[in-house]
Amino acid sequence: MTAEYVIADPVLACVAAAAAARTSGVVRLEPGLRGLATAWTRAARQRWKGLEPAPSDGVRVRWQDDQLTVEVDVVVSGADQAAAVGRAVQRAVRREVATQTGRTVAAVRVSILDIEVDRR
Repeated sequence: MTAEYVIADPVLACVAAAAAARTSGVVRLEPGLRGLATAWTRAARQRWKGLEPAPSDGVRVRWQDDQLTVEVDVVVSGADQAAAVGRAVQRAVRREVATQTGRTVAAVRVSILDIEVDRR
C-alpha cells in the first residue's frame, strides 16, 4: 500500500512567498490588483473552512498540463539591480518549493511592481 500526499496550492504559494521575501534586494511582496482578488478569495475560503490563511500575498500558483508555474509580485530595493533580484527570486522559489514540497517548478514569473529608493 502506498500513500499519496496532496500539497494544496496555498501551501505552495506560502513556501514560494517565504523564499521570495528572504531574497536579498526584495523589500516586500506586493499582490497587485490581480493578486488582491486571488488573495482575498483564498483567505475567505480558508477562513470559511476554519483555517488561518497562510501568508502568500503577492504569489499565485498555476497548474497547466501538470506543470507548476509560480507568479511572484515584488517591490525591490533601488540599491540593487532589478534584473539580478528577479533572477535571484526565481532561483530561490524553485529551490525552496522543491526542498519543502518535492514539487518541481516549471517556471517562476517575477513582476517587479515598484523600486523603492532610499531617500536620505
